[in-house]
Amino acid sequence: MSGAGRGERAQETREAILDAAERLFAEHGVGDVSNRQIAQAAGQANNFAVGYHFGTKPDLVRAIVRRYTTETEGRRLRMLAAIDSSGGSGGPGGSGAPGWPGGSDDLRAWISCLVRPATGHLDALGVPCWRARCLAQFDTVPGLRRIVIDESVATPSMRRTLEGMFRLLPELPEEVHRERSDMSRLLVVHTLAERERALHEGGGTARTSWEATATGLVDALAGLWPAPVTREAG
Repeated sequence: MSGAGRGERAQETREAILDAAERLFAEHGVGDVSNRQIAQAAGQANNFAVGYHFGTKPDLVRAIVRRYTTETEGRRLRMLAAIDSSGGSGGPGGSGAPGWPGGSDDLRAWISCLVRPATGHLDALGVPCWRARCLAQFDTVPGLRRIVIDESVATPSMRRTLEGMFRLLPELPEEVHRERSDMSRLLVVHTLAERERALHEGGGTARTSWEATATGLVDALAGLWPAPVTREAG
């Protein structure tokens, strides 16, 4: 087999392992899934295939998160380009989002850049899909949650989006920034995971589509971020 052929086969193996890990983590949690189970689910006779291709479990988690952020990064960059090209007067979202008034001076525009790349990506994956539930499982493990946050915030599009949001909230204290960032992450991650679960199980969903789900999340976050701040007594 040529070097190119071996490289293609290795990449196919890596993708199969990522798919299997994503599904098993989503269904059973990270702590209850072994590398051996992942290898078997990926069709690998070698029980050490996961370690060979990815290293430790945190390394595998990081690879799963990067696969997700690679997809959402492109969508978010297109939305940011639409904001730039609108000259502050609004424009269409790059992932199928509707136009927005106010452009870069509208908080909802920046919040849309947080939410819609994720919903658009999950919509494109179709059913069945395990990605949102897998990320929600990572969120329950402190060390893995840190990986997800670090990898997500490190992307250029996310940094630009957060800068755009925070520019419009200059009076918000730093500790409230951190608190509402955590609230936003939990709301988005677990809302997407619950919708994905309901679709997978064939049950009812709160919204009729991923686009409608995005609108509901944008509405909620647009109320959360500029909400009044009650000062602690004393």
